[in-house]
Amino acid sequence: MANSPKKVQNPRPSSVLIDPVYSSMITLLILVMACVEICDAVTVVDVYRLVQYDIGGVPFGSRLASLNHHAGSSLFSSSSGAAADLSRTVLILPVRELNLTFIKEYITHRKPLGGLLLLLPPAFSPYSESVGRAHHDSAKDLMKEVLAELEQLLIHANTPYPVYFGFEDDSINTVLADVKKNDATGQLATATTGGYKLVVAAPEPKKVASPTIVNIQGWLPGLKADGDSNQLPTIAIVASYDTFGAAPALSVGSDSNGSGVVALLEIARLFSILYSNPKTRGRYNLLFGLTSGGPYNYNGTYKWLRSLDQRQRETIDYAVCLNSIGSFNNDLWIHVSKPPENAYIKQIFEGFSNVAEELGLKVGLKHKKINISNTRVAWEHEQFSRLRVTAVTLSELSVAPELLQNTGGLSDNRHFVDEASISRSVKLVAESLARHIYDLKGKDINIFADNSSLAVNPSHIHSWLDLLSTTPRVAPFLSKTNPLVMALKKELADHTIEVNVQQEVLDGMFSLYDTTTGRLHIYQVASVTFDLLLLLVLGSYLIVLFSFLVITTKGLDDLISLFRRPPSRKVKTA
Repeated sequence: MANSPKKVQNPRPSSVLIDPVYSSMITLLILVMACVEICDAVTVVDVYRLVQYDIGGVPFGSRLASLNHHAGSSLFSSSSGAAADLSRTVLILPVRELNLTFIKEYITHRKPLGGLLLLLPPAFSPYSESVGRAHHDSAKDLMKEVLAELEQLLIHANTPYPVYFGFEDDSINTVLADVKKNDATGQLATATTGGYKLVVAAPEPKKVASPTIVNIQGWLPGLKADGDSNQLPTIAIVASYDTFGAAPALSVGSDSNGSGVVALLEIARLFSILYSNPKTRGRYNLLFGLTSGGPYNYNGTYKWLRSLDQRQRETIDYAVCLNSIGSFNNDLWIHVSKPPENAYIKQIFEGFSNVAEELGLKVGLKHKKINISNTRVAWEHEQFSRLRVTAVTLSELSVAPELLQNTGGLSDNRHFVDEASISRSVKLVAESLARHIYDLKGKDINIFADNSSLAVNPSHIHSWLDLLSTTPRVAPFLSKTNPLVMALKKELADHTIEVNVQQEVLDGMFSLYDTTTGRLHIYQVASVTFDLLLLLVLGSYLIVLFSFLVITTKGLDDLISLFRRPPSRKVKTA
């Protein structure tokens, strides 16, 4: 029997025809979403947040960290000259163009602002490859003064919005030029008008729990005479090594007090050579102390002195504290708490003055009484004086700084420190101490003569100054195991004995917060009007395309039936 032909069933027209329609729509929707979502950052830069801290529970600094607003470039509307509404704008302000009067009024009156990005010249970056020997530059000197004033304004204000510092470069300067061009039209960048958007995704800042300070000390024991059971007198050489500034991640303090730390390490190296030979070892112990908490009323110095055995403290003949000795000029000051007529003070000052004259330096004496009822400690030697230990501070500063002033801020970097000044300061202190230790007063003997085995080593000073000038040292962010602390400990251990590290909790009066750095993403975004117009055009195109495909494949009736309201159930039942 012949095989009857099989009935070939045609596929349902609806499934064949509708699938291309929907697949086309899906493809187009994906393309639209891709167009909307592709919005890569124009540039990404490192930024450094304004410090956030409390003093006795009173808030200071920037209180927010996350940033997500459009960019602006002026405090005022260019069309009317009146103050613009900047509550949802991040101002980009180059410090070299900054009007301190306007910014001071804005900050002190706590006017609304979405955020502030301050652009520093590249020369002020501690990580700049161009950092080298210091030299006079009137433009940099002027910028240093502006930065110092701006920093004090920002540090002592309570700012309710994020404030970041960045550095000028080609990419961010291009963005700023576009922002200025847009602002010149008198219309701020908004979601409606488009422009540039600045985003820093940062967690909410948290208070540093139990902030610590770390002190490091080392001894060079003197030589006792046979049968001498009395304790030898001690001379202490001390320098505070930590910093504080408007941006903790940029607070390297090359001069305050990197120069003092470098000088102490070099003095320790010189005397270690003398004390390594019993024939040249003096009858004085030398105590070297690198203290922390300097910006916080020298809290670390206080706790270090309290931790010393009382008999050790009583053996201290006097202490020399080194603070900011890396300037260009040849004027240094000895700051004291005891009256200048005091016999010890007279002896110390005369010893320094005689050596200074030989070196072509000028040393002056400044007396400032201690007010016991005042918690403010302006100089490190005051912590010694409060415990009735004779002490002086050697510094290029002629006046006691205010709280959190001259503590290693934005303008205190490698460009403004002179290695030759540090070398002269080292020689001044070392020679003065040696003449006192070896009783060489009035004798024409230069122990640390140039080109001798006891000469000051410029390479040693240079290498340590470079390291400190690229290392932020805000105390609560430094632990006992921090690489810098370990390096300082090792350096002291190479030249002294009984080196130990003391970690203490910073007194509760000061509280600092984390989130000190961030990554700034700058996006160029189109206006909402453009987005809506694009959406309308694409939507219309999709509708026309869909209609065309249905009509050409199924007919006009099927297209109309898609939009026809289906009959109700009651009608179907009837």
